Amino acid sequence: MNFPTKKTQTSNFINKANLGMQLEEEINATNLYYLTKDLAVIYKKPTPVQIVKVDYPMRSKAVITEAYYKTPSTTDYNGIYKGYYIDFEAKENHNKTAFPLANIHPHQYKHLLNIYEHGGIGFIIIAWNHYSENYLLPIKALEKFWHRMENDGRKSITYLEIKENSLLIKEGYNPRLDYLKAVDYYLDSNPELIKKTI
Repeated sequence: MNFPTKKTQTSNFINKANLGMQLEEEINATNLYYLTKDLAVIYKKPTPVQIVKVDYPMRSKAVITEAYYKTPSTTDYNGIYKGYYIDFEAKENHNKTAFPLANIHPHQYKHLLNIYEHGGIGFIIIAWNHYSENYLLPIKALEKFWHRMENDGRKSITYLEIKENSLLIKEGYNPRLDYLKAVDYYLDSNPELIKKTI
């Protein structure tokens, strides 16, 4: 049997195209791994929805035909790790050179800042699809870029700024996206976050 000797571009294209769409799936699988190994308890937050209209095409099957969000959702995930409350948002970035701050809603930014100010750990996981890289951007690092935008400055964070102010999340087999290693490094580098014990 003859095998082709030339590499095709198709498989690379498919992998890159699926990276961003898989971010939530990878985080969910990672969180399940953490829970199974008794490392952390972190869940995806449900989005509060108000159901307005339900149709019953069959007696046993109800179909929701109209609904709306009750309140703006805060962030995607929250939970507990090593006694710390963790809260974070997961974002995909399809841009090559910068991460647009418009991807983060003002109420999400304020929520994560409140988490930090009350002793929790708030951050954003950014899947930078063009480079097949994932970053953990702590809320205090995001704060300076947010202030820059509010003062009529740049409305995005450059790729270089992300690399300099974030922690690269290493990909693996199991867990797929081991972001808690980045959280550990962040905790070791920020002694002011050490828990107060009663």
